[in-house]
This record gives sequence, structure tokens and C-alpha cells, in this order.
Amino acid sequence: MNLNIQDARRRGVYTYDAPWTIYGMNWSVRKDRKFRLAVGSFIEAYKNKVEIIQLDDDSGKFHANPRLAFDHPYPATKIMFIPDMEGEKLDLMATTGDNLRIWQIHNDRVQLRSLLNNKRNSDYCSPLTSFDWNDSDLRRLGTCSIDTTCTIWDIETGVADTQLIAHDKEVHDIAWGGVGVFASVSADGSVRVFDLRDKQHSTIIYESPQPDSVPLLRLGWNKQDPRYLATILMDSSKVVILDIRFPSVPVSELQRHQACVNAIAWAPHSASHICTAGDDSQALIWDMSAKAVEGGLDPMLAYTAGGEVNQLQWSASHSDWVAIAFASHLQVLRV
Repeated sequence: MNLNIQDARRRGVYTYDAPWTIYGMNWSVRKDRKFRLAVGSFIEAYKNKVEIIQLDDDSGKFHANPRLAFDHPYPATKIMFIPDMEGEKLDLMATTGDNLRIWQIHNDRVQLRSLLNNKRNSDYCSPLTSFDWNDSDLRRLGTCSIDTTCTIWDIETGVADTQLIAHDKEVHDIAWGGVGVFASVSADGSVRVFDLRDKQHSTIIYESPQPDSVPLLRLGWNKQDPRYLATILMDSSKVVILDIRFPSVPVSELQRHQACVNAIAWAPHSASHICTAGDDSQALIWDMSAKAVEGGLDPMLAYTAGGEVNQLQWSASHSDWVAIAFASHLQVLRV
């Protein structure tokens, strides 16, 4: 089914226009903070911004509380709320950029709670490209860096539990697959899986085709069926689906985008659905359990945005809502 803009409005598409290009973006998962998102700026300067916005589902309008906006050094490469659905922990949010920062959200302000950096030389830090919060152990958060390392933090003590040289080149993304298992992707073209019970070894489950070893940019781990991961290659229109039981050979390649893919997100409520988005201004939802036609699987739903989509997040607390970002616009889609 192809969903055009008019159809989308009838189904429920809500738009927020930021005062700058959006880069980082994430949903809150807390049940008592319905339809809350954070968005971060991409400004080519030291001083950037992060805002927390709320969608009023009745009016269809976003509300930005200026007291919950704050300055951020450099663009935030990723933003994520603590994955605490029941709201039992402090209301926290993390960002990466030059360092890992943990922020506490109050009713009328956002407070920097901790700044974490594992470098002995405090004058220099390797930029952090991404991170993931472990939803099975909320104290544990993993970051990845251009210096080829992945670092596992205990955010309550502010101490790095583990730092691993994960790849031969810069690490672009990291994702948890369980309490002590995570995967990472890198400019060296590999997906590697790590088990913290055996820190000396990793398993390469995919390498991008030779001879170029194209860098891998993003990684998504299926939360409902942790046998499956998805990754994307730089400047590629395909999405690679992997089964960790069968390394090296993809179980599927999704190839209906017309330009490079920038973002992927597994459905938090379903083992078989994934959303992908890219420079063709398309957000596509796929059912991996559907029967492939000749030439590969077709998406079950296609949404055309108003520009190249650079960010995509599927809400964990409202499973029929997907958020996408293009240029300075955030759109929330009911799917």
C-alpha cells in the first residue's frame, strides 16, 4: 500500500518544525510521558541544541517547553531516553558527541547529571558515533567511537566496566541483544557480536562484499527475536537482514529503496516487521514473514516524506507510531 500525503493526514500524521536541521531524535518510553520525543540540532558550530517536545494527540499539535531545551556541545550523534517503561527510575536521557552525557529531566529544567569520558588525556577525546542503552540492565550503556573501541559504562557509578578494541576502523553503531551481548558495525565493513563473559573474542557474522569492504553505518537488533539483526551499507539502497545462527550469508536483502538508506528500526512489538528510510524520501515498512515475490520482498506500506529522511524511530510504548526526520521537520506517523 502506498500512502500519499492526503491519505496520511486522514490516518494521522503530525508534523513539528524545528528551528534548525534535525539530526538526533528519540521517543520516550515512559507510560506517564505519552508522545514525548527529544530532537537534536545539526548546526555547523560548537553550540547546538536539544529540545524535548510533546504531542497532544487530541489537537494534533506539538508543544515545545522552552525550559526543557538546552545547549549541547556539537551535534548530538544520538539521543536516547532511559528505556524504563514503568517510570521506576529517575527520568534520564543520554546523548553522545564529544563525550557521553547523562541528563536528568525535571518538570521545569534539564540538568546535566554526569559527563563520562574514558580518556586518560582529558585534553583530547575521540568523538562518540553512537550508543545503546541496555533495556535489561538499566545501569549499563554501551558507546562506540571513531577510535575503534566500544565502551560499556555503569552510569550509576560513572565508571567504564569494559573497553574493547572492537574493530580495525572507526565503529559507527552499537546495539544490545541481551544483558551481556552486544553487536557493532564499523568502517571496516564487519558486523561483530560480543559476549561480555568472554571479552577476548568476538564473532564476525557479516562482512560487506570484497574488494571494497564498504563501511557499515547502522545496526538494528530485533528485540522480539534476537536471532535477527539488520544493517545498512554506506551509499547503498539495500538493507541486509542477518541471522546470527548462520554467519556470513544474509537471510534477506531489502532492495526497494531508490537511493541510499539512512535509518532502520525493528518494530518493538513484532518479530517480523522493520521500517527503513532513506534519501529517496521514503519510509518503508516490511513484513519479513511475507512471501517474497520474484526479485525480492516488497514493502507492505510506503510513506513519502517531504525530503530525504535521515532519522527514524519506532515508538516502544505506542507500537503503531513511527517518527521520521527530514531537514528541519519531524513527522509522527500512525502505521
